[in-house]
Amino acid sequence: MATTTTVLPPRVRAARQIPVWRRGPKPKRRTELGLLVFAVAITVALYVIAEIGAKGKLPPHIGPILAVILGMVLVAHVANRWLVPNANAVVLPLVALLNGIGYVIIVRFTPPAAKSQAIWVVVGIACYIGVLLAVRHTRDMDRYRYLLLAVAIGLLISPLIPHIGKPITTTRLWVGLGPIVFQPIEFAKLLLVVFFASYFAERKELLSIPTARVGNRLVLDPRPLVPILAFWALSMGIIALEDDVGFAMLVFTVFVVLLWITTGRWAYIVFSLVLFAVGAVVASRLLSQVHVRIDLWLHAAPNTQLGYGFFDFAHGGIGGSGLGTDPLAGAFSWMHITTDMVFAAVGDQLGFIGAAAVVIAFVLLVGAGLRIAQAARSDFSRLVAVGLTAVLGFQAFFIMAGVTRILPFTGITLPFVAYGGSSLVANYILVAVLMRVSEEGSSTRAERATGISLPSETELLVAP
Repeated sequence: MATTTTVLPPRVRAARQIPVWRRGPKPKRRTELGLLVFAVAITVALYVIAEIGAKGKLPPHIGPILAVILGMVLVAHVANRWLVPNANAVVLPLVALLNGIGYVIIVRFTPPAAKSQAIWVVVGIACYIGVLLAVRHTRDMDRYRYLLLAVAIGLLISPLIPHIGKPITTTRLWVGLGPIVFQPIEFAKLLLVVFFASYFAERKELLSIPTARVGNRLVLDPRPLVPILAFWALSMGIIALEDDVGFAMLVFTVFVVLLWITTGRWAYIVFSLVLFAVGAVVASRLLSQVHVRIDLWLHAAPNTQLGYGFFDFAHGGIGGSGLGTDPLAGAFSWMHITTDMVFAAVGDQLGFIGAAAVVIAFVLLVGAGLRIAQAARSDFSRLVAVGLTAVLGFQAFFIMAGVTRILPFTGITLPFVAYGGSSLVANYILVAVLMRVSEEGSSTRAERATGISLPSETELLVAP
């Protein structure tokens, strides 16, 4: 008996592609909502304290401010209920808390920038929802890895193109498209993570299992690593031309982390450390920015940006100088206090307790990201989650360690806390991809239909 195939009209097919609202209990989303309310309460409390300390009265516009903050987080929460109902419940509240603390610090030190930061938060949440709608399956990113690589190279090169790049001081990181000026490298680093993860997931056996014979012994074949090393060197060269040491170190670190997670071979770590040491020595001799940053690290003068940052931390003490009551706050508003040195501003206003709270929030965020990676359903998803978590964690570590003089000062932004539209939007996109990986790893369609927990689709096997 012949069967007939019904061809649906294009509008019907498009409608079926739109995710449906899944009814039923969503315990993770209930937990998320409670944590979001707690994060909003902390943000509003800090804002009120800052206003009372500065002006001696409650802000007259506290109602609209509270409504806007609640509205933004509720929009993101509803999007999670709709698009990723089973995803991790603590990622978005931690992001909201860090974002709120950063906004209060920006209002305190550079009030004119607060409005722009609020607009960028709205744009970031819109991009967050857009990524969740566009990336329905992480395998789609794997399928288009070379296209994403081409876009990443274009973004890396764009600041060097005349009439498009907008050099500021000695660095060439900005691109101007009409009235919008942004840092394309913030988005390029995410695409590079996707490409590295795809390449390593496909070639993990060749990279981890000895297949080349040298005499009577089998050793690792270096040939699969040559293309990715060549591209890594190209990326480092482009970033060096743009005079951006921080992002060069960040990309190198993420590359090494993904390589080690894929193979489990300590030989790669040793080789990478040697390569980093040689590169650091050469860069300190050839690149003036590297030499200057190392010199400032070793001999930080009191009248430099880094010296003022140390003074801010010392002035904050244990409990902080007080939001809105610090007479020295205006003295540092001319510096990059809400961008490069925002962690020092947190230490000044909120003291050791506030700075520790920010550090703990980042530790919890990194832990949630690694938990998402552990539960991922495929090698590619797992490596993407590890890579994106490494970007977030190491970027926060490098800037906080630089401000506290543990490492040379890199000048990259503190995720979600520092002022800056490019970084904020890119990090919201990063979190959206993490939430998609978390949703895929929480349960499969068959599990949700039957209620039976099935084993993972694939396991990331590392050679002994």
